[in-house]
Amino acid sequence: MAEFICRLGTPSGEVVTRVVEAVGEREAKSQLEHEGFKVFTVANAEKGLTAVLTGGAKRKNRVKQGDFLLFNQQLSALLRAGIPVLQSINLLKNRSASSSLRVILTDVEEKIKSGIPLSDAFESQGIFPRIYTASLLSGEKSGALDEVLARYVDYLKRAVAVSRKLRGALAYPAFLLSAAVIMVAFLTLYIVPRMSDLFKGLSTKNGLPTITVVVLTVSSTVANNIWWLLPLLLIFIFALVIWLRTPSGKLLLHKFLLKLPLAGNLIRQMTMAQLARSLSTLLSGGITVPDAWDISSQAINNLELRRRSQGVLPLIREGRGFTEALHQANWMPELALDMIGIGENSGSLREMLDEVANFYDAEAEVRLEQLMTLMEPVILVFMAAIVIVILLAIYLPIIQTISSGPFSGR
Repeated sequence: MAEFICRLGTPSGEVVTRVVEAVGEREAKSQLEHEGFKVFTVANAEKGLTAVLTGGAKRKNRVKQGDFLLFNQQLSALLRAGIPVLQSINLLKNRSASSSLRVILTDVEEKIKSGIPLSDAFESQGIFPRIYTASLLSGEKSGALDEVLARYVDYLKRAVAVSRKLRGALAYPAFLLSAAVIMVAFLTLYIVPRMSDLFKGLSTKNGLPTITVVVLTVSSTVANNIWWLLPLLLIFIFALVIWLRTPSGKLLLHKFLLKLPLAGNLIRQMTMAQLARSLSTLLSGGITVPDAWDISSQAINNLELRRRSQGVLPLIREGRGFTEALHQANWMPELALDMIGIGENSGSLREMLDEVANFYDAEAEVRLEQLMTLMEPVILVFMAAIVIVILLAIYLPIIQTISSGPFSGR
């Protein structure tokens, strides 16, 4: 019997870590699922807690999103051309520019040769999203793997486009913030300490201005203690990053982000668009509504929204209407619920989910532009305010000395 460290979702919606004894990973997962837990990751205890927090030992073989998209586009095209699955995998394995993907496809090819279905071969890798493996499974069962895969490619294209747009939008504010930190550090640690000797030689009746005293005190304290303050700051940042990788840290951060005025609405709208498109993709492949919701809700990035969504599945399985159950999540926009309700009542739920996804993609794009438009001047104003304070601290004593000198009354 071996020990395994498992990240689990409890029936009450909490995410916990638990050590279990079992013959293998599959047995450990089956045992926990039988007890009512939702199993996220299972890692051998010998590999430590780090394996669980990083999502498993196979993290080194993670495939870049762009490479994964290209692979699925090519696989879909080969299947539409009538080339068998095994031959298609072999062709793409030999031509892939990604070394990680080649390793994975080699293992997938060996599993297919041994009689394992394509969906199981990919799921056994432990790094692919469940929506992908579920789409492959539905395509295998329906005999329309090329069509299901083509729809997943469309879903992935939109996800990649949103991800790239978000990174591009955040690049300039991040650059401004970095420039502000560097400038303030340069003025505080280099310029102001060198001006302090000049201030000592200035003779003023009332002494140095308060703002100069404060800036000099802060600057000298930081400059004199930089060799232990800097390591302390780095240790704090490192500890914060580690804590934010834990379930409790992530959950607290995600709760905080949802409370931010513009960012909170943006996160809800992006999540709504992703969730609706995931559901539509799975339903088009023949997955039932309960299973589609189970898979899609687990793919929600924000842990707080995911936690709120966990109460929906039991209601659906009890026989409640889909829209009625969605109300219990208590985070989805009313308009989205109204649109989904219309789709459910008219028998066009999948099509309406596509409309919801397109609508909230557009809304999220507008919100993102508003957020970036607001962030840039805020950072600039903050940077300007800090610089002005430091410049006033430098020049006010000089102005006071000149105004109180022998020529001040003339």
